Amino acid sequence: MQPEIRLSYAQFIKEIGRGAEGARDLSREDAQQLYAAMLDGGVPDLEMGAIILGLRVKGESLDEMLGFLAATDDRTHRLDMPHGRVRPVVVPTYNGSRKDANLTPLLPLLLQRFGVPVVVHGLLEGYGRVTTAQIFRELGIMPVASTTQAQLALEEKGLAFLPLSGLCPGIHNLLALRSRMGVRNSAHSLVKLLNPFRGEAVVVAPATHPDFLDLMRDILAARGNRALLLRGTEGEPFANPKRRPRLEFIHDGEVEILFEAEHESLRALPNLPEANDAVSTAKWIRRVLDKQVPLPKPIANQLACLLFASGYAEDFNQAKAIVAVEATGLLMGGN
Repeated sequence: MQPEIRLSYAQFIKEIGRGAEGARDLSREDAQQLYAAMLDGGVPDLEMGAIILGLRVKGESLDEMLGFLAATDDRTHRLDMPHGRVRPVVVPTYNGSRKDANLTPLLPLLLQRFGVPVVVHGLLEGYGRVTTAQIFRELGIMPVASTTQAQLALEEKGLAFLPLSGLCPGIHNLLALRSRMGVRNSAHSLVKLLNPFRGEAVVVAPATHPDFLDLMRDILAARGNRALLLRGTEGEPFANPKRRPRLEFIHDGEVEILFEAEHESLRALPNLPEANDAVSTAKWIRRVLDKQVPLPKPIANQLACLLFASGYAEDFNQAKAIVAVEATGLLMGGN
């Protein structure tokens, strides 16, 4: 039996491992079968390394990513939709920050104030970067251990931070291979598309490179998911406070551009944390929430997008008006 399993891996590797020019894409069904085995820990180390490097060199196709994501969906612990008409928002946080402050924690805290349920998922380990987990800790928000605890936190507080190990252990293990192999793998993109609410929530989907933006857009549209797609700030899912990226609302297979990217030079630098460490960032976030420091306008724009996408507002104009009125004193002025 074991030789037959290894032979099947050899067939996969034969397809994807011929280099950038000679490799062929897997079908969606084969991709789902292969990734299921990878998530379940059934692929031996030698073959696992060959598969990861083969995909890294070749690049993943749309069908491959759809197959990988289908296998991941089957192994992601589920959450029940909160009561009410407002959809929850799912915020992935996996990169952390090296240069500027990581402002990801501000986004779910703003949504929480509007009564929009938010699940944040990510890593606890920083690997030298400043993570959302570290900043949350400074703000008194601790991670939950399971989806059961996340469900309870959602009901009681409207906000839960669930580490990836409690959401999808299989993909957590694949993500951890980066420290061993030295390169990213497909899991680094897939985690940003996880939707534990059976696809019903709004996912904030950040990508770092234009090619990945295009691929993620195609994945989300093909699956009929609801998401806010943007170029991430150092890979994190908040809009760059210095220059707004394009903000795209994907729903029902359609792509709606809510805000175009800003290209002109800054007229004035926004008021940002003095340093990028967790303590300084948490202190700045508290001051924004207390209306002592203005909220950078790109993040206000992103907030309006999510109020619209979640159904909190009936239309986008209303969402922008709500942010302008309810967050008076937070905004930096202008349109």
